[in-house]
Amino acid sequence: MTDNPPVIQIKDLHKAFGQLEVLKGVDITARRGDVVSLIGSSGSGKSTLLRCCNLLEDSQQGEIIFNGEPVHWVGQGSNRRPADPKQVLRIRTNLSMVFQQFNLWAHMTILQNVMEAPLHVLGRDRREVEDSARRYLDKVGIGDKCDNYPAQLSGGQQQRAAIARGLCMEPQALLFDEPTSALDPELEQEVIRVIKDLAAEGRTMIIVTHDMKMAADISSHVVFLHQGLIEEEGSAEEIFGAARSERLRGFLSATQAA
Repeated sequence: MTDNPPVIQIKDLHKAFGQLEVLKGVDITARRGDVVSLIGSSGSGKSTLLRCCNLLEDSQQGEIIFNGEPVHWVGQGSNRRPADPKQVLRIRTNLSMVFQQFNLWAHMTILQNVMEAPLHVLGRDRREVEDSARRYLDKVGIGDKCDNYPAQLSGGQQQRAAIARGLCMEPQALLFDEPTSALDPELEQEVIRVIKDLAAEGRTMIIVTHDMKMAADISSHVVFLHQGLIEEEGSAEEIFGAARSERLRGFLSATQAA
């Protein structure tokens, strides 16, 4: 029995959209404190895998296990769906998702955005939530923007607000879907610094990213997806320093040339 059991386990996951098979049997494990980066070409299944992990997409086959608790399913194939909405809510509230396009509420201030889910999904005390929200906004470097609206912030500031919103749920793991790809290079670095700080704290994270330098710097494990399958996986040193697969070597060469 390991002293560090998995927070997230995915076993033999399959996902198709109609006739298009996007995931063809994928296995991933993230233990407490792991930073798992998912890399690969556009269309390789990275974001779909992340959305299946958070139960935003229903998979047709395979297991998703959170803290040793398997998701319960009803139906088969394209009709398969989670059996217990309460279980789905419990898992989602413990897996905070940070999206590429921020997904902040335009009509709410930054502070209100960060407080919304802990107040109305978790039912926590308002004063406690506000204290926590202000602390996390300070943590990501935008504590002075509490009373601003999203449209008044740069893209990098909006993404940091989205990260603070995720942290305010006190999740057991964070899921990042291309958190920097909508940003220009200068703003991208603001967000990368925050993610690196979270990794240094030992937070459990799964990150879909196009940024190979960030993946190399912070990942305990890197998974290279190709056409819906894991082509190669290993430590950051193995993947970026001693790639075995010809496809992975070609992918890394192309990203360096870009």
